[in-house]
Amino acid sequence: MNHDTICALATANGIGAIGIIRISGDDAIPVAAKIFDGKNLEKVQSHTVHYGFIKDEDEVIDEVMISVFKAPKTFTAEDSVEISFHGSPHIAKKILEVLIKNGARMAKAGEFTMRAFMNGRIDLSQAESIADLIASDNEASRKVALNQLKGGITNEISFLRTDLLNFVSLIELELDFAEEDVEFADRSALNLLLDKIETKLNSLIDSFQYGNAIKNGTAVAIIGKPNAGKSTLLNALLKEERAIVSNIAGTTRDTIEEVLHIKGHAFRLIDTAGLRDTIDEIEAIGVKKAREKVENANILVYLADAATEDFSDDILMIKSLIRDDLKLIICATKIDEVLPHQYESVESIFRKEILSDFDFITISAVENQNMQDLKDELSSYVEQLQSEESNVVITNQRHFEALKNSSDAVSKVKEAILSQISTELLAYELRNALEYLGEISGEVTNDEVLGNIFSKFCIGK
Repeated sequence: MNHDTICALATANGIGAIGIIRISGDDAIPVAAKIFDGKNLEKVQSHTVHYGFIKDEDEVIDEVMISVFKAPKTFTAEDSVEISFHGSPHIAKKILEVLIKNGARMAKAGEFTMRAFMNGRIDLSQAESIADLIASDNEASRKVALNQLKGGITNEISFLRTDLLNFVSLIELELDFAEEDVEFADRSALNLLLDKIETKLNSLIDSFQYGNAIKNGTAVAIIGKPNAGKSTLLNALLKEERAIVSNIAGTTRDTIEEVLHIKGHAFRLIDTAGLRDTIDEIEAIGVKKAREKVENANILVYLADAATEDFSDDILMIKSLIRDDLKLIICATKIDEVLPHQYESVESIFRKEILSDFDFITISAVENQNMQDLKDELSSYVEQLQSEESNVVITNQRHFEALKNSSDAVSKVKEAILSQISTELLAYELRNALEYLGEISGEVTNDEVLGNIFSKFCIGK
């Protein structure tokens, strides 16, 4: 494909040891050659690095190293050049200005990756995984994004789509011979294939909850009555004084969010205002926010002061917050301040009143007692989400929607076969299933979808 020549800063903005400007397009090498005082870049071999100076007419801008990459063995599958310069934002600006003056233009967000996709070097799911890899902030998300970059999702889908495409071809052939009333596609074999596809699709769909936890982190709301030890727990988990700790009830007026990494997974810890009826207007807003955070949380860690004699308010509060898809962990806190018999009976009190499943732990955040037990419970939540049936994990909402649509379409094809509907309608349902499967890799897409996907990339990628 013929493209104009684009350029952009590929490294982060700001001062650094070096910065890199990337150029790609039909005239990438000639444009770079015009401003480079060194070897003739138009005559050098591909994948070579050259020392020299960037000049704007007679003015030297910087001493640089230039790397030349010739199509098609480049990231974009186009001729590409990378300029390594001293990492000054001012120098970057000057080099970009002189590149534009000599025939390049500034790249749009994600335009380099989009060109790699349009030129067939990567598929759409791989393109999206590049953005996920750049944004990964924990070991699990890095591994998942890297697996997708290597074509994990596409490989899972392509074999199923190829088999289904063969059946579509046979069904289409039947339409050509409709008057002869012949059947080229074995309906029982097609049913077996559809069962196989449905099983695989549902496995991938089920992995999305785990994938979402990996990509966005697991939201953990730390809840309890005022002075139950929420802020102390947050500080102990983070091993820093992040929240104000005071004996005065209602100290935390707003929510505090911090990220904790356990076994390579990210947990978004949300320390909330103590839940109670209050006439303090600011505290009341904090209590309202706390309830909202619980509604969006994956895990509720409810703290109950072990020295409390009456847990009726705690029980009512928990009952008002729990839901089927929320993991509940009840922690009896401050066990260092009471005798063992005072907290050993707490679990039975909650078990008697709360019929929903929950895990119970006794902790002392101040003395670091049983803190690892709490971390293990948090970690087990994510680990239980992981499917053992597939090593591919869905983390992308677009892929999730396409997989659900594919599964629905496959179900309709199975219903169509069972109902013995006409070949024309069967062909229609099969084409729908193929189209949804093709959306994942980008074999079937439109400009609006592409624009939305690549607009979320950073400029220079």
